[in-house]
Amino acid sequence: MLRIRGSIGEWPVDLTLEMDDADWARFGAQLQVEKTEVVATPAKTPNQDETLWQIARDLLRKAGQLSGPDLLDQLEGLTGSAVSGKRLLVRLRHSADVKVESGADTPIYRWIE
Repeated sequence: MLRIRGSIGEWPVDLTLEMDDADWARFGAQLQVEKTEVVATPAKTPNQDETLWQIARDLLRKAGQLSGPDLLDQLEGLTGSAVSGKRLLVRLRHSADVKVESGADTPIYRWIE
């Protein structure tokens, strides 16, 4: 079984494909033929997620405070994905080490020492 999740524009996509051994063999053979043409991004492992989490925490800790949009921009740059950046932002919002305050126009994320 192969599950594909993401979005096309604003439409969410959650697709599950069921493949038997013959399907997987054909799929693998096709990948061998095209692997020089396709650049794939490796899937994140739990260790990579924890590494990104620690980097996000360090980023805010070193800055002391950042506006929500600035922090999100940096997190998106760190992860290479808007969705992953938003997940880290939400995780920071709920962290005991972070206080979120209302700014004039945007929330301010402040690291608590």
